[in-house]
Amino acid sequence: MLKEFREFAMKGNVVDLAIGVIIGAAFGAIVSSVVTDLFMPVVGAVFGGLDFSNHFIPLASNVTATSLAAAREQGAVLAYGHFLTVVINFLIIAWILFLVVKGINRFRRSAADVPPPPAPPTREELLLTEIRDILSSRN
Repeated sequence: MLKEFREFAMKGNVVDLAIGVIIGAAFGAIVSSVVTDLFMPVVGAVFGGLDFSNHFIPLASNVTATSLAAAREQGAVLAYGHFLTVVINFLIIAWILFLVVKGINRFRRSAADVPPPPAPPTREELLLTEIRDILSSRN
């Protein structure tokens, strides 16, 4: 059973999938940083200095904090600013993956459009060609 599991786990597709998940997680962290550190401050500046990450609606009466982290410790909150940031993360990741898949498909189409080289003549065809040439030279 252990041998079967090892064979399954070491198949090319499983290893490729694991590598894809690891790279995807790292890519997600990069996009999250781009959204949080680069994109959202610009959006906040356009809208008058708003910081969307700390926008929330308190759902418990004892929530008096002004930051999201402190408010979550005090009770239930509806963190719509954090949700907006996550949605923007998703949209950026989806857009980049769309562009990557589009590029891969374009590459595959251009590779598929190139016809394969013609097959070399078989031995029989070569012999028949020689016979034809000999017969035509006799006339």
